[in-house]
This record gives sequence, structure tokens and C-alpha cells, in this order.
Amino acid sequence: MAPAPLSDQLDIIIPTIRALDFLEQWRPFFQPYHLIIVQDGDPTKTISVPEGFDYELYNRNDIERILGDKAWCISFKDSACRCFGYMVSKKKYVYTIDDDCFVAKNPSGEDINALEQHIKNLLTPSTPDFFNTLYDPYAPGADFVRGYPFSMREGKPTAVSHGLWLNIPDYDAPTQMVKPTERNERYVDAVMTIPKGTLFPMCGMNLAFDRDAIGPAMYFGLMGEGQPWGRYDDMWAGWCVKKITDHLDLGVKTGLPYIWHSKASNPFVNLKKEYKGIFWQEEIIPFFQKLTLSPDNKDVFSCYLELAEKVRSGLGHLDPYFTKLADGMVAWIECWKKLNP
Repeated sequence: MAPAPLSDQLDIIIPTIRALDFLEQWRPFFQPYHLIIVQDGDPTKTISVPEGFDYELYNRNDIERILGDKAWCISFKDSACRCFGYMVSKKKYVYTIDDDCFVAKNPSGEDINALEQHIKNLLTPSTPDFFNTLYDPYAPGADFVRGYPFSMREGKPTAVSHGLWLNIPDYDAPTQMVKPTERNERYVDAVMTIPKGTLFPMCGMNLAFDRDAIGPAMYFGLMGEGQPWGRYDDMWAGWCVKKITDHLDLGVKTGLPYIWHSKASNPFVNLKKEYKGIFWQEEIIPFFQKLTLSPDNKDVFSCYLELAEKVRSGLGHLDPYFTKLADGMVAWIECWKKLNP
């Protein structure tokens, strides 16, 4: 059997509050890789991991011990705690998946190796500057269409691979409420680059990225206990990441691979978490759309710190929370640098 691709260069990061029985289904695909499990909630609870996996597990006590007086920048009682795993990883690439996500099947009925497809996405270029109407020109059986400038066909390095989900769609609470039985059954065999200058809603449940290229911008914000909103952790990271990838000439792909998302969260609980965000996003998104980063900032660290200051001055009027979030963004970078000298 061929060795698993990038098995020595990629970590799988899983946030959880429960036994990780879901890994049994992923065993053929995940076993060659190192797992980083970030246990949320009660640190005295024991999380069981099926035998035969190579993993390290961190709980809240570990986060406090490792980050000290800056541990507050990692969310508590929210899946945003996963970004602690990004920080402690020592690998070039990261794949993160939720524990209610299972192996999906393609239209031929074969199991989808999501990780392998993410790796293909990350190792082939993106085309953020000019849209190819045949989706990903680097996919087998595809190419650049007539009229695509030859000078742009080399593409740009891919920093993020955003995968999708069959079964339970990733909807906000109002949409969940009006479409409680809706299921995503449409498998679209396509990967595309999100064009430069376009934001997108990034979902963290099936996501891979080049940690060296963009990891320090993958901060999932301050969510969960003690914070005024939730379920915007991955959205926040996505807006920040997309502004920075555009600035640094990197690409973001979305589409394949699919996973099977099994568990719809409660829309009434979700509405409580999202309530403020539903209003705030109408101001946050124009803020990000208009924002430009200084040409002097040529690496992800300086871009992210500039972004933090722009959040402080540009969104602070919405709620004092955004001043605290800006502090969190700065603390996050300080922690990242400390753990990744």
C-alpha cells in the first residue's frame, strides 16, 4: 500500500467534549497521522480515544499551564478552542474536523478520503486573480479555458482548502428554523478558487490549511462562555484569513471534499448564540470589504497585528467586545510566537 500523503507533515485537530468513537469510521484514513485533541469544558472528564491512534490531548488546565496569563484568548465552552491545536502543532499542514462528521460516500458509493482531497487542493495552485469557468484547472481532466491569460496559468500557492458537507447543512438558526428537515443531498464534483476581493463564510468542521503560510491568522476569536456571541468563530477567522491571503497573494479553494455531517444543533440554542452576530455581521462584512492592509506588511504576523488595530478602531463602536477581541488577537499572536519561536 502506498504511504499516506504528507503523513509526517500534517496534524489532524479535533475539538471535543465526548468520547471519540467517530474515529473508528475514519481509521483507514486518519490512522497514519498525528492527532491533536483539544478537550473543551470540564477538564476532569476523561475523553476516550479508540486504540491505535497516535495523539496528544490538551484540556483547559493544559491551556492555562502553557499560555499562562494569556490563556484567556482561547475560547472556553466553544469549538473555537480548536485553534489552540493550531498553535501547538509543529507541522506544516493542519486538517480540522468536528466529532459529528463521518465518512461520506461519492455518487458511486465509495468512501471519500476527505484528507487526501484536501491535500490535493493544498498542493496544487489556486487562481484567485482570474476565474476559470471550468472550476479547478489543475484537477484531472480539466484545464484552463480559451481566453485565460497564459501569464496567469501558474496560479498562486494555496493556503486554505475549505471542504463541504452532505446531510445536515451548515445553516444559521433562522434558516434552520424554517427548513428543519432540509438535507444537502447534492454532490457537486468541483473545486474552485474563491476570487480575490471576495469574502466567504468559512466553516471550521471540514477545513485544511497551510499552517506555515496562514496559521497565525486562523484565530477563531473569543466565543463561548462569558462572550456575547457564538457560532461566528470560524466566520471571524475566515474573514481575517481571506483579507490576508488576498494581500499576500495566496489562494483559498472551496468545494470537494465532502464529509457526512450527522448532527443538527438546536436552532433555539443557536439563535441565542448567534443573535448579536446576525446584526453585527451587517456592519462587520462591509468593514472587512473596505479594509486595506499596508503594503509594508509582507508577512502574516504583521498583517494580523494591523488587522487587530483596525478591528479596535473600526468596530469598537459596535460593542466594547470588539476592543477585547482586538486584545485577544494580539495576545494570540504573542502566544503563537512564544510557542513557535
